[in-house]
Amino acid sequence: MNLKDKLRHVMDFPKEGIDFIDITTVLQDAEAFRETLESMKEKAVGLGDFDMIVGPESRGFVFGAPLAYMTGKGFVPIRKKGKLPYKTISVEYQLEYGSDVLEMHEDAIKPGQRVIIVDDLLATGGTTESNIKLVERLGGKVIGLVFFVELTYLKGREKLKGYNVESVVQF
Repeated sequence: MNLKDKLRHVMDFPKEGIDFIDITTVLQDAEAFRETLESMKEKAVGLGDFDMIVGPESRGFVFGAPLAYMTGKGFVPIRKKGKLPYKTISVEYQLEYGSDVLEMHEDAIKPGQRVIIVDDLLATGGTTESNIKLVERLGGKVIGLVFFVELTYLKGREKLKGYNVESVVQF
């Protein structure tokens, strides 16, 4: 199945000049969603032995939680500030216009745990870089990053040098 053809392009969203890659068309198609998860699982398992999958809000949950189930691993959510109920660690990161804060529970990752970060899309790499900082601050080792879609022209891989980056579909 050509998963690239299953994605919808929405021009000028959320602002003029942006070609938004809409993954909801894949999520709505049971066969395409299953194929996506199987492809992402293959890439995750190919990175070597790991203990935990981490996924950022919100589409990282969509792919990360089922991948954790499929691989028999736990899942750790990274959320925006104020959304987690227990003690957290946080990192501030830059957006196009301003900044935001991401958080993870302070006991989510144990020192030495081998972690894979899973998300729907790799663009510039800024959000993923923040996710890595949170995992490493708790003593986790990021052994790889798995994405459904990678926008290669935004060169996110360059920001993530030194980490194993895998993606299912590239534009």
